[in-house]
Amino acid sequence: MQYVEVASRLLLFTVFALALASKVASRGAWIRFVESVRSMAVVGDALVTPAAVAAVLAEAGVVVLAAIPLRQAGAAAFTLAALLLGCLTVAVVMVIRRGAAVPCRCFGASETPLSVAHVVRNLVLTAAALLGLAASAVSGSFDPVFTVIVAIFGALLGLLLTRWDDLVSLLSTT
Repeated sequence: MQYVEVASRLLLFTVFALALASKVASRGAWIRFVESVRSMAVVGDALVTPAAVAAVLAEAGVVVLAAIPLRQAGAAAFTLAALLLGCLTVAVVMVIRRGAAVPCRCFGASETPLSVAHVVRNLVLTAAALLGLAASAVSGSFDPVFTVIVAIFGALLGLLLTRWDDLVSLLSTT
């Protein structure tokens, strides 16, 4: 189980680090993200900027906690990630139900509108967070070589998930 924790930790670290970087990389990136939050219309106008700041702080929290090599920090990272992903998934479902064409700003300047595919991605990430949380409760010894292999696998899987829109587009038959 400890290898599940390592893979999940690196997967979430990669995903949230890239998501965070894409939102704060420049003033323009931040403005696009805030406008995306506004167009989602899940909070009132007065709460748009605080909601955007809260999302970015939560992403930063996941990144920092996932980087700390202690079980308690990992458990906190997994819990925070699952809570944030739950909130984001509810917001995406609300946008889809309204039929609004809101671009996904999860990883930058994508123009791909939020869809069921984004709900699926978030559920996959939530499952990784919950698996990591369960695995963080189990102790055991680590084989250093296998730990590095599992960590690389988790990071690569995280990179793939950040390209979800491209993967869905590539695999779609329409």
